[in-house]
Formats: sequence, structure tokens, C-alpha cells
Amino acid sequence: MTQPAVLRDLLTAVAQGQVSPDTAFDKLKHLNYQPVDDFAKIDHHRTLRTGFPEVIWGQDKTIDQLIKIFRAMEPENPVVMATRITPEVYPQLRDSLPNLRYYERARICALQPETIAAVYPGNIAILTAGTADLPTAAEAAVTLELSGFQVTRLWDVGVAGIHRLLNNRQVIDQADVLIVVAGMEGALPSVVAGLANCPVIAVPTSVGYGASFGGVSALLTMLNSCAAGIGVMNIDNGFGAAVLAGQIIRTATKIGQSA
Repeated sequence: MTQPAVLRDLLTAVAQGQVSPDTAFDKLKHLNYQPVDDFAKIDHHRTLRTGFPEVIWGQDKTIDQLIKIFRAMEPENPVVMATRITPEVYPQLRDSLPNLRYYERARICALQPETIAAVYPGNIAILTAGTADLPTAAEAAVTLELSGFQVTRLWDVGVAGIHRLLNNRQVIDQADVLIVVAGMEGALPSVVAGLANCPVIAVPTSVGYGASFGGVSALLTMLNSCAAGIGVMNIDNGFGAAVLAGQIIRTATKIGQSA
């Protein structure tokens, strides 16, 4: 049950005399955040505030910490997601969480329904310059789809073979938001932004030879783009790009509904 439904049911129960004020107060103590042992405080109100639930940063947490956080979040959220989960870690989590699903390319684990329908209008297209950029792009794509957004994927259309991009011009034309992921010199977002009539979110990756400095070269190229309308994420931050793209769609939807 989602947090708005939990709060509504609790207030209704108090009004009908089914739950005492003291009991309701005890439940409300953990409604905004819930302590998990001495290492985490789960933010159950994040969806109410921002439209997106809290997502677990999987890297650098122990197996025990991850399992306890998953279990604390599961009753309160229709989808519980953890990013940066390696293939070595997933089997250890699945032993205690048998319903856990793993998206290996995206390095995301999720407790989720069997099917997740798109609940938001619009189309978010994700493009990569090369195949090596796929882990970051997949992180963005899976995050969006688990959050109820429609995603179009277009991989390996970098500027070294620009005809591959131009032959798929319809993907750019039909998108409401574009996420463009590139390593090396990071030129693809500038090219795409010169063709697109929608927001472009650029994501540099750490792919490249020594002088790419682990993605810094691509980051600086994107920050210095002469094409207008580009927002730039941190290196390899597909998750952040997904949340920003989703917020753009949600805000546009809200404005359209109030017009």
C-alpha cells in the first residue's frame, strides 16, 4: 500500500474510533522516516514530496544492510529499487529476497510487480554513442520504466558514424525528453541538441583512452556545448538523468492538467 493510502486509512480509522490516538501517533512516528538498526533512516515520505520514492544506493553497503533496507521499504512501496548491484552481490541478496529481480546490464535490483504499465504520458528516448556506454544508459532506462515512464532505446549512434544517427532521426523527432549518453570526447549530445526540439540531458561516461581522464573530457565537452538546451549530469550518472527526465515529464503533465 502506498504512503498516501496508508495515511488516509490511518486517519479514517482514528475518526471511526477503530484506532486510538496513541496508537496512531506511534504509527506516524515512522511514517516520514523509519530507522533501520543504527545505519539507515528510510524516507517514506519522499514520493509525497518529490514524486519519486527513495532508491537504495547499493554500492558500498553490506549484504545484511541491503536486505534489511529492502525489507523495511517493501511494505510501503510498490517498487523498491537498488542501484549499482554487481552480479556477485545479487545471488546473495536473492537467497533472502527470492522475489528480487536483477537487471544485470543496468546493475539494478528491484522488488516489483510482474508487469509495470506506463502511468505517465510522453516518451523519453535514450541514445548512446557506443556499446560501451550501455551500462549507464541501461541504468537510466530501467529506472524510468520501473517508475512508470515510457522509454525508447537507440544504441550505438555516435558521431564516428553519424549516418547511424541520421538514419534514426524519427527517434529524436518523436521524443519529449532525450537522454544522450557518451564517453570518449562526448560530442553526441551537442549534435543531438542541434536536431531536437525538446530538452536534452547529457550523461558523460568514463569510457575512453587515457586522455579522457575517466570521463572528465566528455563532461567538459558537454558543459561547453555550443548547442542550447542541454543539461549535464555527473559522470556515469544514469540514475540522476532518469529522475530529471521523469520530473520534466511530470511537470509538463501537471501544467497540462491545470491549463
